[in-house]
Amino acid sequence: MNEKQRTLKRSVELSGVGLHTGEPVRLILCPAPANHGYKFQRIDLDGQPVIDADADRVVSTERGTTLEQNGAKVHTTEHALAAPYALQVDNCLIHLTGPELPILDGTLPYVEAIESVGHEAQDAERDYFILKEPIWFETRNAVPKCWACQHSGGEFHLTVM
Repeated sequence: MNEKQRTLKRSVELSGVGLHTGEPVRLILCPAPANHGYKFQRIDLDGQPVIDADADRVVSTERGTTLEQNGAKVHTTEHALAAPYALQVDNCLIHLTGPELPILDGTLPYVEAIESVGHEAQDAERDYFILKEPIWFETRNAVPKCWACQHSGGEFHLTVM
């Protein structure tokens, strides 16, 4: 799989209010260099701290996903991360003027914003995680259970119970 990473062709702005805070917020999806991944930058705070969109940064999943890094938090990140992923945009810096992303109308406004500016290939190749053996995951209270496997033809299967 020799596919190139992608980023946005140019920045695009969205605005609205946070679902839980009710605070107005501007969000700017910006092009980012190869191997950057997804990152949030709180441009409303001193030092404009950056927060990696990484599972290791999750501090809460109550009423939405909250990420924290460098003394800053960002709440309700799901839709802003789902859209670039679904559109195969690998690298994006997301500027925020508040602690929570705007609720908008789910993921669709993010998708439309990204489609309005388009994406472009970068010089780096995408990294892929290839399952070498099936994975079974179960939480302590046995809900949910998850089974993931990859077949010899490269087809991936995920079952969540």
